[in-house]
Amino acid sequence: MWKRITAKTEGVYIADTEQFVTKKMDKLRAEYGGFPGDLHFGLTKKAGAREPMYERGTEIFNRRQISIVSMEECDDIAEKMGISHIFPEWLGANIAISGFSALTPLKEGSRIIFPSGASLLCEGENDPCIQPGEVIQSFYPDQPKLAAAFVRHAMGRRGIVCIVERPGDICTGDAVTIHSYEPKRAKKKIEKV
Repeated sequence: MWKRITAKTEGVYIADTEQFVTKKMDKLRAEYGGFPGDLHFGLTKKAGAREPMYERGTEIFNRRQISIVSMEECDDIAEKMGISHIFPEWLGANIAISGFSALTPLKEGSRIIFPSGASLLCEGENDPCIQPGEVIQSFYPDQPKLAAAFVRHAMGRRGIVCIVERPGDICTGDAVTIHSYEPKRAKKKIEKV
């Protein structure tokens, strides 16, 4: 039911301004609600384009307290876009890990646990949007249409969003243990005809 995977924390990042682009830090404290001072911090948020079932501005639970990307998936997106690299900061990521190239398909309910005891609960894929694509475009002005290309090529590779299940410090360089939730499948009974 649970599969353990070991990875490495390559960076921790915060968006402590009105812009979603993050900046790298050595260490951040995860609290219930995310990283205090981060643009996405809070137990609740206002519904937006990603929650069309609610009227915009309706207060709802914040499933995107922290976002995580894998360096391997960032490299894969960059290669597909025909550019040299994509930095986690450009995607507004809070954490970048390496050693786990299949982060985005991680099942909801999986846990990401750090040496301090900090634990993040996977809430699912972080769907790509145009905003990071526009940031990428600004770094490659001679290559047209990268913003739209990002959305297309990042589908299934943009990383995940998490909530804080247990507070604690998260540091650049930390080993991280991913407890991947693998639901048991019921065995099908084959009927004889």
